[in-house]
Amino acid sequence: MQTLSELIPLPSAAGQIAVHRHGDPRAPAVYMAHSILSSSAMWTAQAALLTSRGWQVLCADTRGHGDSVAHQPPATMQQLVDDTVAVLDALGLEKVHYVGLSLGGMSGFGLALAHADRLDSLCLCAARADMPPEAAAPWDERIATAEREGCAALAQPTLERWFGRAFLDAHPDTAQRLLQVAASTSVTGFVGCARAIQGLDYLARVHEIALPTTLIVGANDGVLPQAMAEIQRRMAGSMLDVIAQAGHLPNIDQPAAFDAALLRHLGTPERR
Repeated sequence: MQTLSELIPLPSAAGQIAVHRHGDPRAPAVYMAHSILSSSAMWTAQAALLTSRGWQVLCADTRGHGDSVAHQPPATMQQLVDDTVAVLDALGLEKVHYVGLSLGGMSGFGLALAHADRLDSLCLCAARADMPPEAAAPWDERIATAEREGCAALAQPTLERWFGRAFLDAHPDTAQRLLQVAASTSVTGFVGCARAIQGLDYLARVHEIALPTTLIVGANDGVLPQAMAEIQRRMAGSMLDVIAQAGHLPNIDQPAAFDAALLRHLGTPERR
């Protein structure tokens, strides 16, 4: 799989976004955004699959995650949306198919509302569109832990929440790889993105999104199956795929079912 990596500077010296481009740069593009405390490496298997089907795949590291740099922390979803637009502008991409999971899915709602003209379609996974007080509150403790002890202190409890202990014990290599990525996340990047999550407020407007949209969620992902069913109800024409026996990252713990849903959504590059 041909890969080119580059750093895209953000306006006002806020940081740099690392983008890993897979496949033929002339092919139709799929842009993939990841969860908090992760990196674009979580999409490695899907990037290989899509490039084998003729797509160009752009895997971007969110500010302060992976190979990206955060000189100033993002504090709102709009700033994360602006980061994505800055990447598309820098790469000269007029439109992309957007795939976002968790944090990447949350900012995807904002991207679709503010910049629908830059998107061919949306595939939003494991993401709610609002953050009621009871959901926002736990992030204060996580932020305090990161500021006091670093992101390494959040790595293990986060993975257990995402996958469950049984999956991690059964897949030690995967668990170790994900632990290292989470632990290496910058505190600046994590705190800024956590604050953006706490301010998430798109639910009242999701009905305005008219793009072809698929929503994907793991059946075992806490309250998110119900939250995403409500989003699907509000978005006329959207589709909801619930992945059985999957947690927060269904592309990793149930890749076959996730990949099938993703391919149903995208079709083939020739059908753009």
